[in-house]
Amino acid sequence: MENQTESTLNFIDKDKIPTDEHKIILVTGGAGFIGSNFIRYLISKYPNFKVINFDKLTYAGNLNNLITIEDNVNYVFFKGDVADPKDVKTAFEQFSPDYVVHFAAESHVDKSIINPDIFLKTNVLGTQILLNYSREHKVQKFVQVSTDEVYGSIGNDLNVNEEARLEPNNPYSASKASADLLLRVAYQTYGQRINVIRACNNFGPYQFPEKLVPVIIHNALNNIEIPVYGDGKNIREWIHVEDHCRAIDVIMQNGKSGETYNVGTGNKWENIELVEHILEKLNINNNIISYVLDRQGHDIRYSVDSSKIRKELGWKPQIAFEVGLDQVITWYTNHMDWIEEITTGKYMNYYDDIYKPRMMETQ
Repeated sequence: MENQTESTLNFIDKDKIPTDEHKIILVTGGAGFIGSNFIRYLISKYPNFKVINFDKLTYAGNLNNLITIEDNVNYVFFKGDVADPKDVKTAFEQFSPDYVVHFAAESHVDKSIINPDIFLKTNVLGTQILLNYSREHKVQKFVQVSTDEVYGSIGNDLNVNEEARLEPNNPYSASKASADLLLRVAYQTYGQRINVIRACNNFGPYQFPEKLVPVIIHNALNNIEIPVYGDGKNIREWIHVEDHCRAIDVIMQNGKSGETYNVGTGNKWENIELVEHILEKLNINNNIISYVLDRQGHDIRYSVDSSKIRKELGWKPQIAFEVGLDQVITWYTNHMDWIEEITTGKYMNYYDDIYKPRMMETQ
């Protein structure tokens, strides 16, 4: 009975199993913010690609993010945990992916400080399990979507390139740095084709409202205090998620095997400046800003040198920061129902309401 339940949770639709004539992309964490944007990007750009969304559906995984493509013949959802070898084995045997793009991760820094164990299990062990099966099934390329946080806090007027030391300062970034090193081992020891991508802070539609930009917009529109850590002087570099998706695509297909690529824009803001800027755009008074006790080990500044991907692969950001920010503010303003589902937890019922009845029909 237990094995039957496991199969029921994983298998969605036999008719959607990809054929050999198509490139098959396994996207882990595809129900999350960046992952879901990347899947929609692939589906819209490449009619001959099949995209497998492998996601555990933790609190940050939301299938509503993909409702516009869930009936597309080139899209398959597979419920699984990257840290569970049985789930990963089943996915690789069932779909035989050509590429793996690995987003799946615990990613909230505050949560990592409170409970680092789950970050090590998902972000480190999960990555190794995926690499093992990728090697066994001769995957053409494994792409690790990492973060600029692995470099630690960067001094003023400096931009770190891909050769910089890894100096993570919290459990989340330490777990991502560890995963990055596992990809180095996969390349150096086993000859696997890999790339690591370290992007700056993303913003865009469908971002879970625990991150800064959606927190600002949601709280401002609902007249809720906006918490700002410390003095708000911490500096972050920002990229629209669509530009990040384009970078992942070009690296996946054209990146030199074994290489790491920074993805940045040069758009740097102090946190407090960004909060005040968005409030100004919303015509809301700054008096809802609330300074709170600073985070432990809070990095002062992130800033990456992205000249490598620009020179070698011809990528550059296409969405101006102000244009992208206006689009995002409009999106959240017009999707308050989406935010309400997140804040009330209703979105967690989507899988049970939509997918389980479909799976029962295949039994």
